[in-house]
Amino acid sequence: MKLALDQKKIAACRKIAVKIAKDVREMIDAHSTVATERSVLRLMGISEAQHNKKIDQFYPYANIVIDQLQADKVLEQGASYWMANACLHLGKSPAEIAAAVAGGELRLSQIPLAKEAAIRKKADALAVAGLKSLTQKRKERSKLRKGLKDPQDPSFRKPPLKYVIVASGNIFEDVVQGRSAAQAGADAIAVIRSTAQSLLDYVPHGATTEGFGGTYATQENFRIMRKALDEEGEKLGRYIRLTNYSSGLCMPEIATIAAQERLDLLLCDSLYGILFRDINMKRTLIDQHFSRLVCALSEIYINTGEDNYLTTADAVENGHQVLSSQFINERFALQANMKEEYMGLGHAMEMDPWHPDVILFEIARAQMTRDIFPKAPLKYMPPTRHMEGDIFFSHTYDAIFNLVSVLTNQGIHLLGMPTEAIHTPLLGDRFMALKSCNYIFSGAEHLSEEITYRKNGRIEKWAKKVLDDSLKLLRHIEKVGLFQAIEEKTFAEVSRRLEGGKGYAGVFVRGEHYLNPFLERLEKKAYD
Repeated sequence: MKLALDQKKIAACRKIAVKIAKDVREMIDAHSTVATERSVLRLMGISEAQHNKKIDQFYPYANIVIDQLQADKVLEQGASYWMANACLHLGKSPAEIAAAVAGGELRLSQIPLAKEAAIRKKADALAVAGLKSLTQKRKERSKLRKGLKDPQDPSFRKPPLKYVIVASGNIFEDVVQGRSAAQAGADAIAVIRSTAQSLLDYVPHGATTEGFGGTYATQENFRIMRKALDEEGEKLGRYIRLTNYSSGLCMPEIATIAAQERLDLLLCDSLYGILFRDINMKRTLIDQHFSRLVCALSEIYINTGEDNYLTTADAVENGHQVLSSQFINERFALQANMKEEYMGLGHAMEMDPWHPDVILFEIARAQMTRDIFPKAPLKYMPPTRHMEGDIFFSHTYDAIFNLVSVLTNQGIHLLGMPTEAIHTPLLGDRFMALKSCNYIFSGAEHLSEEITYRKNGRIEKWAKKVLDDSLKLLRHIEKVGLFQAIEEKTFAEVSRRLEGGKGYAGVFVRGEHYLNPFLERLEKKAYD
């Protein structure tokens, strides 16, 4: 069941997206960020932290090392350059050297420099070891999935993967809720991050039991939830996927620790942090490239954030913004060696439910997205903007969403909650949502094989309109460039400036001797 879309127009959209991404890539290749450099240190095995009295939190060694290099005005050569030189001179591991820096015993820039060839050789050896550890984690996942009844990969699965969230603030309570959701039929558990964690320029450390609107994303929290879902999956006889958020000022670090702890999906978008968290454009786009390279190696599915556009812009009139962004996100992911099968391009059912023929229009956009990105495990988001305190209507609203999702063969389906407009979902809310979804997904699993769309009918015409509008918008972005387009409120009716936003001070131009063998090997797929 497909729509009769103009394939030449689709090809034209992709061709323009290539040009848009190419211009941005030139900027990416000339810069790095403090977060990308901290990720390099984490890949070298630097994972500890020490208490910082000023912020009354544990502050990571990776931050302390990068802060020192930045203060000494030598970060432009890259963290690998200075760490490899220190390893050669002192005969110690990166973790031992980071501990000495954190203890105030060592300044990396004051260590005598070895020959550059020796530094590069040592840095490359550290990169080989760090990337090998990610490869081993990927193999562990593959082995575990083969031993369980694992749902087919989302891009080819019927019905879609059922994806639910937990957000208690306490990782141990999240474990209870995650286990319960898996028992009720959930295929993937997403641990929502604590409110505003994306604006922290360091990754909190250790297990956390307090958080507002979610639970802190830390390496220990990842480890705890991964272990719990593995145990629960063993009991249930099926693999349970784990999701978190690789976005914000620590985007590449979250991707790195997620890969180290064997997460399966990550929210990792090119534009979300710019538009909705006012994080600097350059910072976000540089960091997303490294993040996605890590995801590509680790075979982590990314989920993009286009669904959010429709929470600030009218969903009836602005569906083409979502499609245009999906083309751009797809191209950025391809630049980072990601396979289409791991691109969970995001969209949502967010049109005004009282708009005439709205269900037909939602079907049109969902089917259009499936047809244009046939290999992608599309992530379909539930209604939020127009949800009401009337939980009976909200439950019906979500049921229609469930039906549209299975009808159009979406890949990853985030369950809507009847209490969306009231509070963070409780166990009972999640059980109710899963029960409805289980019924509709089972009862309509093969519905798409039994019906066709009327030629030039309302559904097909609406999808064609969205595609036409998207092509027009992409042509404008190509003309002015992505940066200016964002300033012009092209997406989500939000304007940002190229040199504005949070985290801009953490962007720097690469120096003449800049060294990052992790980046080089990831880009060349030279993992071993």
